[in-house]
Amino acid sequence: MRKPKELRAVIESAIPELKRNPDRLLIFIDAGKIQHTAVRGLSFMYAYTINLIVTDFTQSPDIVIVPMLAWLRENQPNLFLNAKEQEDGISFEVDVINAKSIDLSIKIRLTESVRVDIAPKPNKPTDWLATITHLSEPPIAEERPDVAHWELLIEGQTVAEWDAQPAFVNPIPIPDPQRRG
Repeated sequence: MRKPKELRAVIESAIPELKRNPDRLLIFIDAGKIQHTAVRGLSFMYAYTINLIVTDFTQSPDIVIVPMLAWLRENQPNLFLNAKEQEDGISFEVDVINAKSIDLSIKIRLTESVRVDIAPKPNKPTDWLATITHLSEPPIAEERPDVAHWELLIEGQTVAEWDAQPAFVNPIPIPDPQRRG
């Protein structure tokens, strides 16, 4: 699974408080499933809920939410495009620790498609190779320039900055009828 690690990197890079104290950002994977159909091959999809917890946080939750949403827009667009996913794809809870700090827990339903290509090993046709490729999500169609860097302002003051991940597109592979997969 690559998405939890990527989301963690974005949030840590955006929030100076978490850069200094990365142990205050906890990530758990809950209710994980592996979805596979009876089609030929071993391709599958991870489906799980990520529980992102920021402990003893002294700033506005907005500072976590905005970079998270920017990342999700590129990496889990169904949360923005599907009405059911908009309704319950992202949830949160807050524990007020004291007058200055909170524990923020955000649950997000994520999926990751994994293509597994199977082919005979060169020079040894009785042995097979399985090649794993984690597929990107299709981008949300919108007219905006590519964003390389984000800066988050609250009341005119910069509170977070991060670099956007480069967009990349996975072309849909054309199956080779000679290949098993």
